[in-house]
Amino acid sequence: MTLGRIHSIESMALVDGPGVRSVVFLQGCHLRCQYCHNPDTWSMTGNNIQEISAEALVKRLARFKPYYGDKGGVTFSGGEPLLQRDFLQEALPLCKAAGLHTCLDTAGCGVGGYEDILAYTDLVLLDIKHYTREGYHLVTGQAPEESLAFLETAQRMNIPLWIRHVVVPGLTDGDEHLKGLDNYIQTLKNVERVELLPYHVLGVHKYAALKIPYPLEGVEPMEPQKLSDWQTLMNNHRNES
Repeated sequence: MTLGRIHSIESMALVDGPGVRSVVFLQGCHLRCQYCHNPDTWSMTGNNIQEISAEALVKRLARFKPYYGDKGGVTFSGGEPLLQRDFLQEALPLCKAAGLHTCLDTAGCGVGGYEDILAYTDLVLLDIKHYTREGYHLVTGQAPEESLAFLETAQRMNIPLWIRHVVVPGLTDGDEHLKGLDNYIQTLKNVERVELLPYHVLGVHKYAALKIPYPLEGVEPMEPQKLSDWQTLMNNHRNES
């Protein structure tokens, strides 16, 4: 039995997959995205982390099944949920056995075992940090190989994808960048939806509390309406394919 390390659990969420969902935020992440709003999820250790077995967690989640309806279910997020491979390999089959729709909100940067995880995953919310190697390293401080390995597995297994991309002024914005992103997404299959997420500063206070310098100090949040035309265009391309 593997204990999952849980940062928090949100019930009755409406934005992390289809329908009404419970979102389980798992602890741990190797990426250091410049715009990360949850630096408190980076470490695998800490006094506020809850440890729970997969069986106990799914029993707790299944109590909300009447609220999920036909489309809702459970989303495992983070941090980077794929870092807790063994826990997901236990929890996801139990979710499916309980009749719960399963979703992963991930950047694809785990430690392998992806086939066993995706075999019990109904949907992946894939956070594409950047579509070039140089841009990916600039955003995350890491190389993209692991995320590409996960994506290749998801494509081979025909897992439905919702693509997410955080748009940051001066970093991942502008028509040239978004056109390149659109072209890249068009090379992928099984993409059901594209979500452009405007940069916000809701997590900046956490950096001060953790005494970590905030990389984007002074960058103003982006207004969502500035992305509406691009998001409509990208989703129209999905419908045409």
